Amino acid sequence: MTSSAIEERVSALLADPITRMGVDLIDVEFTGGTLRVLIDIDHEPLTGGVDTETLADVNRAIGPILDDADPIPGRYTLEVSSPGVERRLARPEHYRRAIGEEVVVKLAPDVADHRRIKGVLTVAGDETFEVVAAELDGRSLTDPLELTVAYDQVERTKTVFDWGPAPKPRSNPKKKKKRGTR
Repeated sequence: MTSSAIEERVSALLADPITRMGVDLIDVEFTGGTLRVLIDIDHEPLTGGVDTETLADVNRAIGPILDDADPIPGRYTLEVSSPGVERRLARPEHYRRAIGEEVVVKLAPDVADHRRIKGVLTVAGDETFEVVAAELDGRSLTDPLELTVAYDQVERTKTVFDWGPAPKPRSNPKKKKKRGTR
């Protein structure tokens, strides 16, 4: 059974029980023997979100469901986590939840004159999404550019979070300060 088939089967199995707990099932990922179930509560960027108690509650609730249905051949590790502030967008519903957030879109080769778009996600439909681009291929644009992108042109998209300015480097990090003498 392929990873994508397992992910679809587990998503179908867990969507209703997780929703009944008042939590949104964001994604299911199965890689390297780890089943990662991503959940969230509040889809507004950086407001609230899921806490550790909720993660533990969902983990305890879905463990027996997975044990009974046995959707994965062999052993695996179950992880229940939040998608985080920087997360992958893979389906239209992921894009819809991220409207208003800054994203980086990597386009498939030979799709456009540029390969990488960085900007604010403004619209997410069923076939396409729109980004107000501030950068193309790492170069800042003088004027923002509105771009419409088809999902099938995308290699990968993720949200990005501005962590603020980098700390100032010390003039000589290896040089130790001298201690005073008595």
